[in-house]
Amino acid sequence: MLASTLIGKNSLSSYRSTSSGAVRCVLITGATGGIGSALALEYAQAGASTLILQGRQENRLQELAQACSAHGAKVITHVQDVRDHDTLKAWLEQISQTESPDLVIANAGVNINTGPQGQGEDWADVHRLLDVNIKAVFATAHGVLPAMRARGSGQVALISSLAAWRGLPETPSYSASKAAVKVYGEAMRDSLAHEGIRFNVVMPGYVESQMCFDMPGPKPFLWKADKAARVIRKGLSANRARISFPFPLNLGCFLLAVIHPAVSSRILKWMGYGA
Repeated sequence: MLASTLIGKNSLSSYRSTSSGAVRCVLITGATGGIGSALALEYAQAGASTLILQGRQENRLQELAQACSAHGAKVITHVQDVRDHDTLKAWLEQISQTESPDLVIANAGVNINTGPQGQGEDWADVHRLLDVNIKAVFATAHGVLPAMRARGSGQVALISSLAAWRGLPETPSYSASKAAVKVYGEAMRDSLAHEGIRFNVVMPGYVESQMCFDMPGPKPFLWKADKAARVIRKGLSANRARISFPFPLNLGCFLLAVIHPAVSSRILKWMGYGA
């Protein structure tokens, strides 16, 4: 399903930034999810004059657009399944020409798990996850980069996860997909920095959302979505290469990645992950 809608209008939308120095135009994929919705509201409240929001849930997208436009932002919504990579890329190329987003946040993502009895991931679900979490993220970058490279500026944020540090037994495909996003974003940051294009990798821990609640296993240091969005916005404003949080969990996941796998496996079992 494809549809684009314009809600609200802001007279400052023709400028590169607002008077407060906020990012002028922000594009967010997966805007109807927990982090995506919080990011949209965070940037609307921070003074973004244009928000381009992509999602699959049309009703939720319209509700979010109304909430953001109440803060003075022009909001463009686009209903699409990001698994249609060619259509996604074509739309991104077109919207990049007409709206020139300063910041693009590749946030769309799904999660699957090995099941309540540990029976394993369904192969069709694995394909769906890879299409969303990896291919759609890469397609998003490829869709917006031509316009950014032509003007010599732009910023692309890729939403990874702390699970990218060390795969979790219940979510192997999700963990692997987020590791791919992390490595891709780090490589692209180095590749395009000399052209004035910034890439940032965001690695959240547990953030309140339906996807998070559907995940099995403990959820230590669970954050509210608005708190995560605020930290992400500030990190992107500072152009931090890696925005990972919360600190205790981030440090723990990093250490799990560097110690011997036999030791990290025991720690994960002790924490309640896996059999």
